[in-house]
Amino acid sequence: MKKISALFIAVTIAVASFGQTTWKADKAHTQVKFDITHLGVSTVSGAFTDFDASIVATKADFSDAVFTLTAKATSINTGVQQRDEHLRSADFFDVAKYPELSFKSTSLAKNGNNKYKVSGNLTIHGVTKPVTLDLWYRGTITNPMSQKPDAGFRVTGSVKRSDFGIGGKFPEAMLSEEVIIVADGEFGS
Repeated sequence: MKKISALFIAVTIAVASFGQTTWKADKAHTQVKFDITHLGVSTVSGAFTDFDASIVATKADFSDAVFTLTAKATSINTGVQQRDEHLRSADFFDVAKYPELSFKSTSLAKNGNNKYKVSGNLTIHGVTKPVTLDLWYRGTITNPMSQKPDAGFRVTGSVKRSDFGIGGKFPEAMLSEEVIIVADGEFGS
């Protein structure tokens, strides 16, 4: 009986949470990462550590969600200070001229159980391009600390760095054209 009561309470909280439709990223449990291939033989990983992300939805399965992300280009972190400084330069992100990158979704299409194709506008280095990424809605739970609902998502996909004017001096033999994007997020209402 206790299990049924706990389940009823969790479902009630989750359903009630949709009176409030804006969800904010829990930055301690959210990451915005990327991978690029170096010299065709190794992967260099990095992240943007200063960002804001939110979701606005009216449906419990997030099938009508609008996702937004803004990240400070200066917060790029690959774990190597010299490389990070080079990435901030005009050779790559030119953070003095283009201090932010952003994404805002424009549509969401079901692509399996809790899976979607999320399309939107990605802006990097002052260039805005439409992109479509894979989205996995990992579920909604009641956070035991806050007693409020938290929802989890994973976004994956790839973009071409040349589409955004990034690293044009560096041929594909040195840095892959394809940049893999992986973002894991926990959002609270």
